[in-house]
Amino acid sequence: MPDNPSDGPVAVITGASSGIGAATARALAANGYRLALLARRTDRLEQLAVELGGDAVAIAADVTDRGAVVAAAERVRQKLGAADVLVNNAGVMLLGPFDSSQREEQRRMVEVNLLGAMTATEVFLDQLRTGSGGDLVNISSVAGRTARAGNAAYAATKWGMNGWSEALRQELQPAVRVTVIEPGAVATELTDHITDPTAKQASEQFYEQLAISAEDVAGVIAFAVTRPRRMTLNEILLRPTGQPG
Repeated sequence: MPDNPSDGPVAVITGASSGIGAATARALAANGYRLALLARRTDRLEQLAVELGGDAVAIAADVTDRGAVVAAAERVRQKLGAADVLVNNAGVMLLGPFDSSQREEQRRMVEVNLLGAMTATEVFLDQLRTGSGGDLVNISSVAGRTARAGNAAYAATKWGMNGWSEALRQELQPAVRVTVIEPGAVATELTDHITDPTAKQASEQFYEQLAISAEDVAGVIAFAVTRPRRMTLNEILLRPTGQPG
Protein backbone atom coordinates (compact mmCIF):
# COMPACT_ATOMS: atom_id res chain seq x y z
CA MET A 1 0.00 0.00 0.00
CA PRO A 2 1.58 3.32 -1.00
CA ASP A 3 2.28 5.90 1.70
CA ASN A 4 0.49 8.56 -0.36
CA PRO A 5 -3.30 8.04 -0.42
CA SER A 6 -3.94 10.24 -3.46
CA ASP A 7 -5.64 8.59 -6.44
CA GLY A 8 -3.94 10.54 -9.24
CA PRO A 9 -1.82 8.70 -11.83
CA VAL A 10 1.90 8.37 -11.17
CA ALA A 11 4.59 9.67 -13.52
CA VAL A 12 8.30 8.93 -13.21
CA ILE A 13 10.64 11.43 -14.86
CA THR A 14 14.37 10.87 -15.25
CA GLY A 15 16.64 13.88 -15.53
CA ALA A 16 13.99 15.81 -13.62
CA SER A 17 16.29 18.33 -11.95
CA SER A 18 16.25 20.86 -14.80
CA GLY A 19 15.22 21.62 -18.37
CA ILE A 20 12.61 19.46 -20.08
CA GLY A 21 12.43 17.11 -17.10
CA ALA A 22 11.56 19.81 -14.57
CA ALA A 23 9.16 21.50 -16.99
CA THR A 24 7.43 18.18 -17.65
CA ALA A 25 7.04 17.60 -13.92
CA ARG A 26 5.26 20.94 -13.60
CA ALA A 27 3.06 20.26 -16.63
CA LEU A 28 2.03 16.81 -15.42
CA ALA A 29 1.44 18.06 -11.88
CA ALA A 30 -0.97 20.60 -13.36
CA ASN A 31 -2.79 17.66 -14.95
CA GLY A 32 -3.22 15.83 -11.65
CA TYR A 33 -0.23 13.50 -11.79
CA ARG A 34 1.79 12.48 -8.78
CA LEU A 35 5.48 12.72 -9.56
CA ALA A 36 8.58 10.66 -8.90
CA LEU A 37 11.49 12.95 -9.74
CA LEU A 38 14.72 11.12 -10.56
CA ALA A 39 18.14 12.70 -11.15
CA ARG A 40 21.60 12.92 -9.65
CA ARG A 41 21.32 16.48 -8.30
CA THR A 42 19.33 15.98 -5.12
CA ASP A 43 19.32 19.64 -4.09
CA ARG A 44 17.45 20.68 -7.24
CA LEU A 45 15.14 17.68 -7.05
CA GLU A 46 14.18 18.48 -3.49
CA GLN A 47 13.48 22.12 -4.38
CA LEU A 48 11.23 21.01 -7.23
CA ALA A 49 9.44 18.48 -5.01
CA VAL A 50 8.74 21.21 -2.45
CA GLU A 51 7.43 23.47 -5.21
CA LEU A 52 5.08 20.76 -6.49
CA GLY A 53 3.79 19.79 -3.06
CA GLY A 54 3.04 16.51 -1.32
CA ASP A 55 2.35 14.56 -4.49
CA ALA A 56 6.00 14.78 -5.62
CA VAL A 57 8.88 12.64 -4.38
CA ALA A 58 12.55 13.42 -5.02
CA ILE A 59 14.71 10.32 -5.58
CA ALA A 60 18.45 10.47 -6.21
CA ALA A 61 19.27 8.05 -9.04
CA ASP A 62 21.77 7.85 -11.88
CA VAL A 63 20.27 6.03 -14.87
CA THR A 64 23.67 4.46 -15.62
CA ASP A 65 23.52 2.66 -12.26
CA ARG A 66 20.95 -0.13 -12.49
CA GLY A 67 21.04 -0.76 -8.75
CA ALA A 68 20.08 2.85 -8.09
CA VAL A 69 17.23 2.63 -10.61
CA VAL A 70 15.94 -0.59 -9.03
CA ALA A 71 16.00 1.06 -5.62
CA ALA A 72 14.20 4.08 -7.06
CA ALA A 73 11.49 1.86 -8.56
CA GLU A 74 10.87 0.21 -5.22
CA ARG A 75 10.63 3.58 -3.51
CA VAL A 76 8.16 4.78 -6.15
CA ARG A 77 5.97 1.75 -5.52
CA GLN A 78 6.11 2.29 -1.76
CA LYS A 79 5.51 6.03 -1.79
CA LEU A 80 3.15 6.50 -4.73
CA GLY A 81 2.12 3.13 -6.12
CA ALA A 82 2.89 1.65 -9.52
CA ALA A 83 4.08 4.07 -12.21
CA ASP A 84 1.60 4.88 -14.97
CA VAL A 85 4.03 6.99 -17.01
CA LEU A 86 7.79 6.85 -17.48
CA VAL A 87 9.48 9.79 -19.17
CA ASN A 88 13.02 8.88 -20.25
CA ASN A 89 14.44 12.38 -20.30
CA ALA A 90 17.94 12.04 -18.83
CA GLY A 91 20.53 12.86 -21.46
CA VAL A 92 23.70 14.70 -22.38
CA MET A 93 24.78 16.40 -25.61
CA LEU A 94 28.58 16.47 -25.79
CA LEU A 95 29.21 17.66 -29.32
CA GLY A 96 32.64 17.68 -30.93
CA PRO A 97 34.78 15.99 -33.54
CA PHE A 98 34.84 12.21 -33.61
CA ASP A 99 38.38 11.39 -32.48
CA SER A 100 40.20 9.74 -29.62
CA SER A 101 40.19 12.88 -27.49
CA GLN A 102 36.40 12.60 -27.24
CA ARG A 103 36.19 8.88 -26.50
CA GLU A 104 35.07 9.25 -22.88
CA GLU A 105 32.36 11.71 -23.84
CA GLN A 106 31.19 9.46 -26.66
CA ARG A 107 30.86 6.56 -24.24
CA ARG A 108 29.10 8.78 -21.71
CA MET A 109 26.44 9.74 -24.24
CA VAL A 110 25.76 6.11 -25.13
CA GLU A 111 25.58 5.13 -21.47
CA VAL A 112 23.22 7.95 -20.46
CA ASN A 113 21.15 8.70 -23.56
CA LEU A 114 20.51 5.19 -24.80
CA LEU A 115 21.51 2.56 -22.24
CA GLY A 116 20.16 4.70 -19.39
CA ALA A 117 16.75 4.88 -21.04
CA MET A 118 16.80 1.16 -21.72
CA THR A 119 17.69 0.43 -18.08
CA ALA A 120 14.97 2.67 -16.67
CA THR A 121 12.40 1.13 -19.00
CA GLU A 122 13.42 -2.43 -18.19
CA VAL A 123 13.20 -1.72 -14.45
CA PHE A 124 9.85 0.12 -14.53
CA LEU A 125 8.16 -1.97 -17.23
CA ASP A 126 6.27 -4.24 -14.85
CA GLN A 127 4.82 -1.18 -13.13
CA LEU A 128 3.76 0.36 -16.45
CA ARG A 129 1.91 -2.84 -17.31
CA THR A 130 -0.08 -2.65 -14.07
CA GLY A 131 -3.59 -1.25 -14.07
CA SER A 132 -5.43 0.21 -17.04
CA GLY A 133 -2.36 0.83 -19.18
CA GLY A 134 0.90 2.74 -19.10
CA ASP A 135 2.78 5.32 -21.14
CA LEU A 136 6.44 5.28 -22.08
CA VAL A 137 7.77 8.61 -23.34
CA ASN A 138 11.28 8.65 -24.80
CA ILE A 139 12.96 12.01 -25.34
CA SER A 140 14.95 11.78 -28.55
CA SER A 141 15.99 14.68 -30.80
CA VAL A 142 15.84 16.01 -34.32
CA ALA A 143 19.39 14.58 -34.31
CA GLY A 144 17.70 11.19 -34.44
CA ARG A 145 16.63 12.06 -37.97
CA THR A 146 19.35 14.37 -39.29
CA ALA A 147 23.01 13.73 -38.52
CA ARG A 148 25.70 16.31 -39.19
CA ALA A 149 29.42 16.80 -38.74
CA GLY A 150 30.29 17.19 -35.10
CA ASN A 151 27.39 15.24 -33.60
CA ALA A 152 28.24 11.69 -34.67
CA ALA A 153 28.01 9.97 -31.29
CA TYR A 154 25.08 12.09 -30.13
CA ALA A 155 23.19 11.35 -33.33
CA ALA A 156 23.98 7.64 -32.91
CA THR A 157 22.30 7.63 -29.51
CA LYS A 158 19.22 9.42 -30.83
CA TRP A 159 18.88 7.30 -33.97
CA GLY A 160 19.19 4.34 -31.63
CA MET A 161 16.49 5.78 -29.38
CA ASN A 162 14.13 6.13 -32.33
CA GLY A 163 14.66 2.58 -33.58
CA TRP A 164 14.36 1.12 -30.10
CA SER A 165 11.17 3.10 -29.48
CA GLU A 166 9.54 1.85 -32.67
CA ALA A 167 10.38 -1.76 -31.82
CA LEU A 168 8.95 -1.29 -28.32
CA ARG A 169 5.81 0.27 -29.77
CA GLN A 170 5.13 -2.91 -31.68
CA GLU A 171 6.08 -5.15 -28.77
CA LEU A 172 4.29 -3.42 -25.91
CA GLN A 173 1.05 -2.12 -27.38
CA PRO A 174 -1.72 -1.98 -26.28
CA ALA A 175 -0.67 -2.48 -22.65
CA VAL A 176 1.92 0.32 -22.87
CA ARG A 177 1.73 3.20 -25.32
CA VAL A 178 5.12 4.34 -26.64
CA THR A 179 5.73 7.94 -27.67
CA VAL A 180 9.04 9.30 -28.90
CA ILE A 181 9.53 13.08 -28.75
CA GLU A 182 12.09 14.61 -31.14
CA PRO A 183 12.76 18.25 -30.24
CA GLY A 184 14.96 20.62 -32.16
CA ALA A 185 16.81 23.37 -30.29
CA VAL A 186 15.47 23.80 -26.76
CA ALA A 187 16.77 26.31 -24.22
CA THR A 188 18.15 23.99 -21.52
CA GLU A 189 21.52 23.23 -19.93
CA LEU A 190 22.55 20.83 -22.72
CA THR A 191 25.01 23.25 -24.30
CA ASP A 192 26.61 24.06 -20.93
CA HIS A 193 28.36 20.69 -20.78
CA ILE A 194 29.99 20.74 -24.22
CA THR A 195 33.77 20.77 -23.73
CA ASP A 196 34.94 21.27 -27.31
CA PRO A 197 35.25 25.09 -27.57
CA THR A 198 34.36 25.33 -31.26
CA ALA A 199 31.29 23.11 -30.92
CA LYS A 200 30.24 24.89 -27.74
CA GLN A 201 30.41 28.35 -29.29
CA ALA A 202 28.54 27.28 -32.42
CA SER A 203 25.82 25.54 -30.41
CA GLU A 204 25.34 28.43 -28.01
CA GLN A 205 25.00 30.91 -30.87
CA PHE A 206 22.53 28.66 -32.66
CA TYR A 207 20.42 28.10 -29.56
CA GLU A 208 20.44 31.78 -28.57
CA GLN A 209 18.97 32.69 -31.94
CA LEU A 210 15.94 30.42 -32.05
CA ALA A 211 15.56 27.87 -29.25
CA ILE A 212 12.09 27.10 -27.95
CA SER A 213 11.48 26.69 -24.21
CA ALA A 214 11.46 23.53 -22.13
CA GLU A 215 7.86 24.40 -21.28
CA ASP A 216 6.97 24.19 -24.97
CA VAL A 217 8.15 20.59 -25.06
CA ALA A 218 6.59 19.74 -21.70
CA GLY A 219 3.20 20.88 -22.96
CA VAL A 220 3.47 18.46 -25.87
CA ILE A 221 4.40 15.60 -23.54
CA ALA A 222 1.47 16.33 -21.23
CA PHE A 223 -0.86 16.45 -24.22
CA ALA A 224 0.39 13.10 -25.52
CA VAL A 225 -0.03 11.15 -22.29
CA THR A 226 -3.48 12.58 -21.55
CA ARG A 227 -5.01 11.41 -24.84
CA PRO A 228 -7.71 8.71 -24.63
CA ARG A 229 -6.29 5.19 -24.46
CA ARG A 230 -7.80 4.38 -27.87
CA MET A 231 -5.10 6.48 -29.58
CA THR A 232 -1.35 7.02 -29.36
CA LEU A 233 0.85 9.85 -30.56
CA ASN A 234 3.74 7.57 -31.43
CA GLU A 235 6.25 10.04 -32.86
CA ILE A 236 6.33 13.81 -32.42
CA LEU A 237 8.91 15.97 -34.19
CA LEU A 238 8.95 19.59 -33.05
CA ARG A 239 11.36 22.31 -34.05
CA PRO A 240 11.60 26.03 -33.46
CA THR A 241 9.77 27.60 -36.39
CA GLY A 242 13.00 29.16 -37.64
CA GLN A 243 15.14 26.01 -37.41
CA PRO A 244 16.03 24.87 -40.93
CA GLY A 245 17.05 21.28 -40.22
